Amino acid sequence: MKDYLLETSQIAIVNSFSDLVKRNFEGQMNAVCWERELSGDFKEIVSKLHLKEDITEVSPEDLLALELSQEGEFAREIILSDLQLLTDFGASPSLNLLRNYPQDDEFDFISTDVYSFHVDRSPIATSTYLCTYFGATSDILPNDEAIQKILIPEIRKELKKLCDGPNSGFESFLGEYYFDLHYQPKPNATPINLGLGNLWRLSVDHPNQKTLPCIHRAPVENDGELRLLLIC
Repeated sequence: MKDYLLETSQIAIVNSFSDLVKRNFEGQMNAVCWERELSGDFKEIVSKLHLKEDITEVSPEDLLALELSQEGEFAREIILSDLQLLTDFGASPSLNLLRNYPQDDEFDFISTDVYSFHVDRSPIATSTYLCTYFGATSDILPNDEAIQKILIPEIRKELKKLCDGPNSGFESFLGEYYFDLHYQPKPNATPINLGLGNLWRLSVDHPNQKTLPCIHRAPVENDGELRLLLIC
């Protein structure tokens, strides 16, 4: 049985792709969910795809080449439809089969990989779209339940040691190396899991954005299990 999401001040629930792309972000609302209960065997698709590297992009041609059961064909049709909807809208979706993302272990006081809560940034008006068809699923976090890591005194102190330039260039340094995109959950913060099959649109930090960008993170993968993820 699927656990259905509840609409909150942060999340708007819609029933179609058209509503997903048209719904305006406003106030605290910076995530829109096209909530879906998908039919089909996505596990079969994952089992028949070839993982060439830790993150392998899967093309429509790769999907069409698979010999599948009827349930597998249902799943393939859904993925191909999602890719086409986003492409027709003008987006550039990517379907990824992945074992894991690269992990950032360069510093012991801050992490800047996708497993860390973070926001996306773009120089142009856009949104992040994502859907997990199989495997562990991502989380988002209400903005008032997180603090920018660069504002935590202990972390800020260490970052200043890394900045070779004058103090006047410190903020530019933080942006240049993406430290300012990462967030630490506050005590008792409650992440919201995005669930399987739902197609999400998340607010991005860009010059014309009227709302706060959506804080999110990639999940730690389930042991021995791949993920099948659409993202753009």
